[in-house]
Amino acid sequence: MGYSGRKLKAFIIAGIRSGEGKTTLTLGIMEALRRRGYKVKPFKAGPDYIDPGYHAALCQSPSYNLDTWMMGKHGVKGTFFKVMEAGAIGVVEGVMGLFDGKYGEAPGGEGSTAHLARVLKIPVVLVVDASGMSGSAGAVVKGFERFDPAVRIGGVIFNRVGGPRHYEMLKNAVKEASGVKVFGFLPADRTIKLPHRHLGLVTSGDLKKGEWGRFLKRTRALVEKNVDIDRLLGFLNAHPALYAKRSSSGQPVTPTGRSPRIAVARDSSFCFYYRENLDILEGFGAKVVFFSPLKDKTLPRGVNGIYLGGGYPELYARGLERNWSLREEIKGFSLAGCPVYAECGGLMYLGRALRDLKGKTHKMVGVFPWTSKMLEKRKALGYREVKALSGCTFLRRGDTIRGHEYHYSEIKTPPGGIKGVFSVSGSTGRSSEGFLLKNTLASYVHLHFASNPSFARGFVKCCARRMGV
Repeated sequence: MGYSGRKLKAFIIAGIRSGEGKTTLTLGIMEALRRRGYKVKPFKAGPDYIDPGYHAALCQSPSYNLDTWMMGKHGVKGTFFKVMEAGAIGVVEGVMGLFDGKYGEAPGGEGSTAHLARVLKIPVVLVVDASGMSGSAGAVVKGFERFDPAVRIGGVIFNRVGGPRHYEMLKNAVKEASGVKVFGFLPADRTIKLPHRHLGLVTSGDLKKGEWGRFLKRTRALVEKNVDIDRLLGFLNAHPALYAKRSSSGQPVTPTGRSPRIAVARDSSFCFYYRENLDILEGFGAKVVFFSPLKDKTLPRGVNGIYLGGGYPELYARGLERNWSLREEIKGFSLAGCPVYAECGGLMYLGRALRDLKGKTHKMVGVFPWTSKMLEKRKALGYREVKALSGCTFLRRGDTIRGHEYHYSEIKTPPGGIKGVFSVSGSTGRSSEGFLLKNTLASYVHLHFASNPSFARGFVKCCARRMGV
């Protein structure tokens, strides 16, 4: 990688823990910058899918995940410098607390926002929930400022502040304790709260009519009134400039030079994808085309492979069941040996049926014999490392790839004839996964292809072999 000479500006919005209001503040600042004429390039630290959806809806630009555990140092650098543009401002929303990373890692280790800040040399704006706090704010900020000298905390913004007098107490406490600048605050205001459900925030596409616009208008107004955007921009101007690096992309693997077409399910029921995964598929020569399992009666014409990501099939099970013509076509496509890759929600969709929390069973595609069952409590959450066993269609035996798992459903162990081609570490109570039937691979793990692009390469090659069949 060489340097292209383009100077870049970016910062991370990080919290002292989860629930500090990072997403609200990030969206408000993005909108304030955008309204001032800046081009904002959004990013999300960690494995989350929902926040990037809000970023993309606001900035009209894809939001990329940056996860040092899944992608490695070179992976996050490659993605960041590929996406950033001269003149744009990169805004990265952190994950959990600043120094929280992969379970079992030291504070500030892989997967943490702090590690990302060190790797990319990006300054941090710290968000602190100030409810029930005044003088202690100085100790909190000072502790975070000095915990790791390699992480530059250039400013703090307080959230859920009781009023001007409360803010002055907080600001004075920080001024006396540390050299961190105070950029402003957001008041305690319930009107700017986004709705939640079992996997986190409601996705941007599922908000009620007008809800997104009202939230954005109110949040921006509060940010403009109470956060010193000019001071924040001045802080960025004073920070040493980053320089864009040239990044290399995957080489097409199609022997004929033609692009295999991969149909990617994308609607309210299937909306969890790492944007980088789609870029990597295209880098290997694939043509990505989108379809809706809820609305489209047939697959896109001339497709050679299918990618079914995660999402909320349990919330849209009735609509998925009703679309019987598409279900039958996908089943026939799979049983004919055409390549299909499905993860989490996609795994549930490819089963025989899905049982919701009310006990109602809905017919699904039927490639695999299982019924997925929704649970009241979370079944799995955490990083996973996958090792390919013999027979894995898209990856050589012994190769590893990393990802993340998060779901409230379960399936019983598949009957004989359905083999697991993944050995998963980091999970609890399950060592074998990645269920394969012909060239259809289904797993609960959301893989990040940047951790081993060979998986994407193998998928594209398999799709290319189906061209002309």
